[in-house]
Order: sequence, then structure tokens, then C-alpha cells
Amino acid sequence: MTNMTNAWQAIRQLVGLLDDHSDLPHDQRILFQLLKIQEEAGEVAEAAIGAAGQNPRKGYSHTWQDVEAEVCDVIVTGMVALMRLNADGEAVFARHVQRIIDRDLTPADTQQPELPLPQGPSAPESV
Repeated sequence: MTNMTNAWQAIRQLVGLLDDHSDLPHDQRILFQLLKIQEEAGEVAEAAIGAAGQNPRKGYSHTWQDVEAEVCDVIVTGMVALMRLNADGEAVFARHVQRIIDRDLTPADTQQPELPLPQGPSAPESV
């Protein structure tokens, strides 16, 4: 099993490999990498439709394991895009995840209390 540090090392190597095989300017590489996220997301949709048997021409053309693999491709593609946007993509992602933890996963009794609404003539009306 790989850990996230190894995953980010692999992403760095993948970015290098992709950059070595591209003659596009850096800005265009970023643009196409961002578009690649959408392409991969479309493959998730195709696999989910196929796993549910909802394409009348193809029937059950995929498995839910195919869907999982496609979701992984979206994640990897996003990681590559982030690394292409910022060479310190791993730290950018870690800070973003920490903000999500602080916002959504911190127990309510440790969060800062909300400030009360102002009272008086300029206070908003209650609904």
C-alpha cells in the first residue's frame, strides 16, 4: 500500500514524464491538463452508466470496479493539474484538506461561536 508522500512523488515523476513528451508552452500544458480532468470525469459517467446498464445499446458494459478505476484516474489527473499549476502542489492540497477538516469535521463544541445578529432598527427581520 502506498502512502500519500509516495503518491505525490509518483505524481511529480508523472508530471516530468508528461512535460518531457510535450513541446507546448507551460501555460498550454496547464490548460490541456485542466481539460483532461473533464475528459476523465466523462469516463466516470460512462462507466457508471455502463455499470448500471443504462445504455440500451451497450447494456451492462462496465463494472463498479471500472467506476472506481475511473474515479482514481480523475483524482490522479487532478493531482497532476495541481502540480502543474504549483510545483508545491502537495502542500497546497494539504492546506486545502486542513481547511475542510477545520470547517466541516471539527466538533461543534470546539468551533468558534457565531456572533449574534445585530438588534435594533437596522437589524434584519426574522422570517
